[in-house]
Amino acid sequence: MKFILPIAFAFAASAFAQDKGMSCPMHDEHMKKQAADRHAGVNERGDHAMGFSHEKTAHHFRLLKDGGAIEVQVNDASDSASRNEIRGHLTHIAQMFTDGNFEIPMFIHDQVAPGIVVMKDRKARIQYRFESTEQGARVRIVTKDKKALQAVHEFLRFQISDHQTGDTSTVSGF
Repeated sequence: MKFILPIAFAFAASAFAQDKGMSCPMHDEHMKKQAADRHAGVNERGDHAMGFSHEKTAHHFRLLKDGGAIEVQVNDASDSASRNEIRGHLTHIAQMFTDGNFEIPMFIHDQVAPGIVVMKDRKARIQYRFESTEQGARVRIVTKDKKALQAVHEFLRFQISDHQTGDTSTVSGF
């Protein structure tokens, strides 16, 4: 009996420490490394799938009242090769999304992103329009369907987070 009480106390203390995030003195460092490794994977798979370098371009994701936008632009205005690759890729993305095909973002992010299931289900209620910009292009996403709009916003918020763009996750005008 005198051994049971100390063992029970040790288990309770361990559970308390884990609940308080004290299970590992290196926890924060482990989490930072895991996040850095994930972001590096997103960038590597993205460069492969998109056909242009994340280092030569900038992604932006906009949440708008009627949907949103995926924007990519060159960092160097004289980089016409990357600008053309951006335009080709986003033309392709607009058509794939219109068809309900989200394989490229699932490959890049190594998971089914939030919102995709509903966006596939409501594909007829969402428009994906390619638009050329001076430094690249955008896919403008428009819907009047409330459930589809919520899914588009979930998808774009995930993109902002996983690509670490620093874009706002609040809805604005365009």
